[in-house]
Amino acid sequence: MILILGLIILIAAIVIGLAGIFGNTGSGHDLGGGGDFSIFGYHATGSTGALFLIGIIVGAAALLGLALVVMGARRSARRSTRARRELGTSRREATAVEREHERERDELIKQRDDARAETTRDDTRAGTTAPAADTAPPMAEPAAPAAETTAPVADAPRGRGRWFGHRAAPR
Repeated sequence: MILILGLIILIAAIVIGLAGIFGNTGSGHDLGGGGDFSIFGYHATGSTGALFLIGIIVGAAALLGLALVVMGARRSARRSTRARRELGTSRREATAVEREHERERDELIKQRDDARAETTRDDTRAGTTAPAADTAPPMAEPAAPAAETTAPVADAPRGRGRWFGHRAAPR
């Protein structure tokens, strides 16, 4: 906000200064000869001291605008530096938390494996062997292949089930 306000003031002062310079050139606007000075249709009559005072005011406005622009740019730079620093801190904290979770997970896996090994050792000592908890039960014997049908398979769509000896369902 400060940056935008500074830019507006600075640009306005530059426009007024340039309009005063380029709008009052030539011998007809000589201040020593009682000529008239005008900016955007406003005629400034009076002494060269009054004109000098108006120039000082426009210059001060330009300086104020420039100071606001610099102050706004510095403030933005500080904010972005702080944001980058906080982002780095946040990433380091996230990495530390992730490593902690990995360590805890590895510890739990080790405890589970130790418990399984202890259970297997106890079952072996007792003379019974139980299947491990994570092994699947034995698969049943596969069924005998279906007898081939005697119906012609010429009307079956290509690719779906034709090679297995039966007609595929229509799509």
